[in-house]
Amino acid sequence: MRVEETKQSSMSGPKYNTNNPTRVERLLRERELRRSRTTTGTGTDSGTDMETDSPDSVSDNSVRMDWDNNHGSAVEDLNRSHNHNHTNHVNSNNNNNNHAYRGGLREGFLRRPLGMRGMKQRLLVVANRLPVSAVRRGEDVWSLEISAGGLVSALLGVKEVDAKWIGWAGVNVPDEIGQRALTKALAEKRCIPVFLDEEIVHQYYNGYCNNILWPLFHYLGLPQEDRLATTRNFESQFNAYKRANQMFADVVNEHYQEGDVVWCHDYHLMFLPKCLKEHNSQMKVGWFLHTPFPSSEIYRTLPSRSELLRSVLAADLVGFHTYDYARHFVSACTRILGLEGTPEGVEDQGRLTRVAAFPIGIDSDRFKRALELPAVKKHVHELTQRFAGRKVMLGVDRLDMIKGIPQKILAFEKFLEENAQWRDKVVLLQIAVPTRTDVPEYQKLTSQVHEIVGRINGRFGTLTAVPIHHLDRSLDFHALCALYAVTDVALVTSLRDGMNLVSYEFVACQGSKKGVLILSEFAGAAQSLGAGALLVNPWNITEVALSIKYALNMQSDEREKRHRHNYAHVTTHTAQDWAETFVSELNDTVVEAQLRTRQVPPLLPLRKTIDRYLQSKNRLLILGFNTTLTEPVESSGRRGGDQIKEMELKLHPELKGPLSALCNDKQTTVIVLSGSDRSVLDDNFGEFNMWLAAENGMFLRPTDGEWMTTMPEHLNMDWVDSVKHVFEYFTERTPRSHFEHRETSFVWNYKYADVEFGRLQARDMLQHLWTGPISNAAVDVVQGSRSVEVRSVGVTKGAAIDRILGEIVHSKSMVTPIDYVLCVGHFLGKDEDIYTFFEPELPSEPSNPSKSKGSDGSKSSLETKKTSNKSSNSKSNSRSNKAQTGSGSGSDKRVQTAPIPATWQTAPQESVSWREGSSVLDLNGDNYFSCAVGRKRSNARYLLNSSDDVVSFLKDLADVTTFM
Repeated sequence: MRVEETKQSSMSGPKYNTNNPTRVERLLRERELRRSRTTTGTGTDSGTDMETDSPDSVSDNSVRMDWDNNHGSAVEDLNRSHNHNHTNHVNSNNNNNNHAYRGGLREGFLRRPLGMRGMKQRLLVVANRLPVSAVRRGEDVWSLEISAGGLVSALLGVKEVDAKWIGWAGVNVPDEIGQRALTKALAEKRCIPVFLDEEIVHQYYNGYCNNILWPLFHYLGLPQEDRLATTRNFESQFNAYKRANQMFADVVNEHYQEGDVVWCHDYHLMFLPKCLKEHNSQMKVGWFLHTPFPSSEIYRTLPSRSELLRSVLAADLVGFHTYDYARHFVSACTRILGLEGTPEGVEDQGRLTRVAAFPIGIDSDRFKRALELPAVKKHVHELTQRFAGRKVMLGVDRLDMIKGIPQKILAFEKFLEENAQWRDKVVLLQIAVPTRTDVPEYQKLTSQVHEIVGRINGRFGTLTAVPIHHLDRSLDFHALCALYAVTDVALVTSLRDGMNLVSYEFVACQGSKKGVLILSEFAGAAQSLGAGALLVNPWNITEVALSIKYALNMQSDEREKRHRHNYAHVTTHTAQDWAETFVSELNDTVVEAQLRTRQVPPLLPLRKTIDRYLQSKNRLLILGFNTTLTEPVESSGRRGGDQIKEMELKLHPELKGPLSALCNDKQTTVIVLSGSDRSVLDDNFGEFNMWLAAENGMFLRPTDGEWMTTMPEHLNMDWVDSVKHVFEYFTERTPRSHFEHRETSFVWNYKYADVEFGRLQARDMLQHLWTGPISNAAVDVVQGSRSVEVRSVGVTKGAAIDRILGEIVHSKSMVTPIDYVLCVGHFLGKDEDIYTFFEPELPSEPSNPSKSKGSDGSKSSLETKKTSNKSSNSKSNSRSNKAQTGSGSGSDKRVQTAPIPATWQTAPQESVSWREGSSVLDLNGDNYFSCAVGRKRSNARYLLNSSDDVVSFLKDLADVTTFM
């Protein structure tokens, strides 16, 4: 139900026009506008200084860097290829990393309408590396070279945003003169540097990012060698990671202007959204991950798992390449943090972080244009002549463990073994770009690949030809396009890849040849190009070998169909389209969040609440217990929390003094109103001078008296035994679930069970209940976030409060009207009728007692009622009308019901009626304070975020009471 309410409320207000379109309708309209602009040729001018550095005009070195980034597995692979040994200076080799984010971004910038002043919306792109390579030529002289590639091209294609880049320039600049000079030079390229010292780079980039996060996100796990050293270094690396992210945030905050969109990129900056939101909660922040996000079972091994998840959730929009990665992220949030996963994202106390898939693309037009260049045509002719009479197979990868190069070559060997007729008719060209050459694991991989290639060439080669041509270097852009164009079969056998744009680039260059793509199912591109490609499990050498044979023998009509499908996807889902879509979704997400925020109650005005308290003569304080007065339990991110501690409800130790002071004030009546059992309230509040109302107010006692029942007459409890059997059955079937048997209700709680399994079991339980035990029973089923409760109709806190008030007025012989009410609690939606009970200007009609949750929209009337002079007589009449209509209780008198055991004391028959409890109220709107604790979607007037805030407030209230 909560998901439905969120969708309904988020679409209830106007967005971009007066027709109130839905989010999907708006995004579809923007998509059509983008396509119409593309077909009409509008927006070919980037409007920025970067447009002068077009892909065709950059140097060979820059193009090669672009290839290293764009032709690996996208941006995540590129950032890792930077060598720590090169962090103190710039040379042509480490330029590869300056373009880490070029090939990384995928789907979508928002096409935001121009603002009030007709200006473009500013976009701050924050990435670990700037798309610029910088070389120091003198004390205050720098040479800069812009990279050409995925992210640069994507942002240049977004015509209605003004993009600026923030990131590390890849060089250590310790002196102030050099920093000023580099900042000035980069400003001309619309780039803003973040200066990181050597130690931060070593601990943050080479340590935490490349040695911890990157292997974990690619399913390689945490470092296995030297575990003790890893444990010792982990904390210092994580602290450096947080410091580096804060340094990025400081630069963003310095240049941020109201209305800017901040787009954070990749695993290097997972802590950045939190830093930005803490500085300015109104900032529009999006975060996109260019690597895979692992399953929750892998991710939960990370020691800092909870902190990183909560930091990312501070963003308004979180994007991934594929739905699988997004699903894994949501699953990690629900299983590790215990938050609510919805179809739209992750919800935490009413705040929704939208999570979506935005598959990146490439600038396909760039490749198609390149094929028309004379230099590329010359390359194509040379390669065609060189490999005449042989089928060409191609692999383009970084020499990395996740690329599956050994598996690819072994599969090719098996193909040659089993198909002797192909041995002199096919050649495999493997381009393997070296990376992290100083790391022992990569050195070992290089030796392994060379050994396999040498063995195969020695076994199947001749004096004039060898089956495998292996290159340990990159190619320039033109040579690569030519190689793509002459290839018959492309082999992408990644063991785990965020997206892998090599497959896209191959398809873009195959307009004439229409070759076959063999693609690993573990690459993100498999979800986009899976229909036209031959999907394989790269670990299954036999399967890959069979796919090679099938691809080489494929008929031309089938090749045509497969190519047509992939070509249509690659040419329409471009990098520009990806960037526009993401920004569009981010802007729209912020608009919807603002609409939801309007429905969130404001924070409790502490000063006003205390001042009104001091001015009143007869005060009533109604306090919930669980999550309101209880001591919080730190679970340290463990799955399901600490079940034993959390199940044992304990009064917050800091509240004993304040509660004693409030309870001893003769002008104040304190009621603890809870759904808990009577024994729980006895154990925690027996020492105070107050009233206890257990099981949602169905049982009442002063702490110096005996328990009595306030249940309505003729309450039917015949359903109890059959429901109990169902609850016992599901408790046995669901590990770590439990149920509570109360006198008027049953509660089955699966908070500590596996999230997904618990939900399935809850759904199954409800089907059993509705078709069996409660099909004809007068009961309500109340669904909490991780609980199912069955209670008799009329058993709510709101229905009980009038009877409770009547008993208190009678017992205390109260004469002075109650002129101040404070109601604070973390109540289920079903029980929030207690908030509306005291509202001076609510209509007399009661709410439907069978409704399981209050609607967020029902509190709109609360926001407008602020009449200060409400007479006692009108208040009494209002409550009398309410009592006459029943309020779900079914009785006008306090009488004992049949099934109540004789050991319970009941309220005396001469006790006051409901109307007497209401008539003692002389309440105006300014003296009533209803406050929800930790529930941002509530019918209460105000909000306190946690039990710690309740403790602080009650301390202040007790202090002023002491001095009265």
